[in-house]
Amino acid sequence: MSDGSMPDDHRPLRSEALLNPTDSPERTRDKLLTIVDVLMKQVEQRNAEHGAAYAQFQRAALLEEEVRQRTVDLEHTLDLLSVSNARLAEANRDLGTARRNLANAIETIQEGFALFDKDDYLVMYNSRFASFFPDIRAQLREGLSFTEYVEMVSQSAFLDLTDKDNSEAWARRRRSRHRDRHVVFNIHVMGDRWMQISEHRTPDDGTVILQTDVTDIVMSEREARGRMLDDQARMIRATLEHITVGVCISNRENKLAGFNQRLGYLLGLSMTHLRIGRDFEAMYQSFAEDMTEISGVEGSDIRAWVKGEAPRLPIRFEVTQRDRRVLVVSAEDLPDGGFVMSVADVTAERRTMEEITRANESLEARVKQRTLDLEDALGKAERANAARSRFVAAASHDLLQPLSAAKLFVASAEDDAASDGAKIVLQKAQNALASVENILSALLDISKLEAGHSNLSILPIPLAPMMRQLRDEYAPAAAAKGIDLRVLPSTQVVESDPTYLRRILQNLMSNAIRYTETGRVLVGARREANDRTRVEVWDTGPGIPEGEQQRIFQEFHRLGVSASASAGMGLGLAIVDRACAQLGHPIHLNSVVGRGTCFGIDLPVTRGWGAATAGVTLGRTDVPSGPELGAVALLIENDAELRRAMTLLLEKWGVDVIDVESGEEALTLMADLDMVPDVMLVDYQLGEGMDGLTTIAKLRDAYGRVPVRLVTANRSPEVEEAARKAGVGVLYKPIAPRDLERFVSRPD
Repeated sequence: MSDGSMPDDHRPLRSEALLNPTDSPERTRDKLLTIVDVLMKQVEQRNAEHGAAYAQFQRAALLEEEVRQRTVDLEHTLDLLSVSNARLAEANRDLGTARRNLANAIETIQEGFALFDKDDYLVMYNSRFASFFPDIRAQLREGLSFTEYVEMVSQSAFLDLTDKDNSEAWARRRRSRHRDRHVVFNIHVMGDRWMQISEHRTPDDGTVILQTDVTDIVMSEREARGRMLDDQARMIRATLEHITVGVCISNRENKLAGFNQRLGYLLGLSMTHLRIGRDFEAMYQSFAEDMTEISGVEGSDIRAWVKGEAPRLPIRFEVTQRDRRVLVVSAEDLPDGGFVMSVADVTAERRTMEEITRANESLEARVKQRTLDLEDALGKAERANAARSRFVAAASHDLLQPLSAAKLFVASAEDDAASDGAKIVLQKAQNALASVENILSALLDISKLEAGHSNLSILPIPLAPMMRQLRDEYAPAAAAKGIDLRVLPSTQVVESDPTYLRRILQNLMSNAIRYTETGRVLVGARREANDRTRVEVWDTGPGIPEGEQQRIFQEFHRLGVSASASAGMGLGLAIVDRACAQLGHPIHLNSVVGRGTCFGIDLPVTRGWGAATAGVTLGRTDVPSGPELGAVALLIENDAELRRAMTLLLEKWGVDVIDVESGEEALTLMADLDMVPDVMLVDYQLGEGMDGLTTIAKLRDAYGRVPVRLVTANRSPEVEEAARKAGVGVLYKPIAPRDLERFVSRPD
């Protein structure tokens, strides 16, 4: 009370209401003294007024004792508060140290790291958390909400969205994934980089986000997946190419998705009409122009079936083309909404049926003609029997010779197996048995061709693989005689029977090597007029006199020597003559005595397939994943071992190689071949003649700027500067196969 009087109920004020625990001890003591002073005055006044001094004194004494006790309690409380403040300061220091250690720890993590609390506010993050999105780095801060963070990322220029996606949809999906307890997904960012985002909930319901650069992993998986798809595509392609039925596959948009070369051959369509992505209606229109008759379905029904809704019932019809070929076409649905169509050539079956029908209808009228034919056939049979009798009589002795030799050699090997001559004897036995095999093979061929019973299968044949195989087959025999065998690459695709065409070329090459003592044998193909290709075999042998040039195609006839098993029986050219007659392949012979001989075989180029489409026949796709099959590379290298190694590697990739050891030889050979290579690989140091850069300059003068690389182990600045001035790239030795493959795959 301001006047010092007591309240109406005469109750003293409690000291707790007057003392503040937060006051200092001095302040508290002053308050207590003031209280005591006031109380004393009240006591004195009350004694004076009421005469109760003793009661007031007793009350004051009690009040003073209570104040003293409260003072002691207050001092104890202040001591406890001081200790608590000291512990709190130490805890704050420990907390700061722990926070710094945590920040340093997450900064050393290789991934991007961020921690959001249970209310989805950003607590901490490291510098890598924004490395994929540099344009939002400045906006990151503690206290940022997860929704704001997602919105910033969705608007970032570094987020690579697909054409069918947008930032709003991406942000919505991102927020929906955030509700899951564990999330792992990948996103694509600019620069063809991939980032994996993983989210995990903490025990207090916060969120830890990790960002990992998985570009290398994604690229590796993509490459492995690509290789797997390429392998599968090659297997499917090989399967399609090895069946005799033409096949095409159309997708749900009625676009051509796949086909085999047999389809183009049967339908008579070139690559301009038959290609991936072409509308089926357009392809069918090109095919329909060559049709003269269709049975089993109307043309409009075919179009309606193609454009109809799946599922469609299988369809089958028969068409006749202008060249009188009869094709049976079948089509049925695929699970994805497309369809597959197959085309089979049944011309032979239909012709046979027609011939049987005509024969039955006109049997009596043809009896006389058949009688005359029988008499003529009887005469031919008698002559054939006489020829075969002469053949058997002449061949029986030659058959016994190698068989007897083989028995003797084998017996000798058994008796002297441990001697040094065992290998030689066994080799002779092997040669003798090989002679028997050749004689029997020739006998079989002559018998079939003479009797006219050989079954011909006319197919498109790419010359490149066949000629490579023949080169590998006869290279050892030519090398044994010191003959330079050259088989030039060719991209032509011809129409013939593959078995007999191979047999014809084998006999011509074998004869050329057998009769050539020194020099070279050259095999190549050149394009002639009227869509024909001539395969020629040149040799530098003794030549054939003009008077003998017709007789050499007779059985058992050989120039200057008698027939023998070791040197051949003179049947090779007889087989060539009869096989070419049945196949309709004209034979050309040019020979100069003392200089050499050239045999030429004219082959028809496959209809709708030529040099421009040979790549498809050989298995090439529109966008090659490696070196282009059928490409021709000119290799100039004076080191024989390196030249052979590079040739084997290039040929393994499907590149045809013309290899020479000097620039002068290259210029001469290319002039003789009259062709331009697709790429050139030229060694810098070529011996005593022209160096690599001079050779390249002369080749460019003759054939233009063909893609070329200078191959050298000289890494001096002078050579590098000279190559740069000449505009020539350099491949340094030792050559990396990847660099060589990259150049021949995408020459610049």
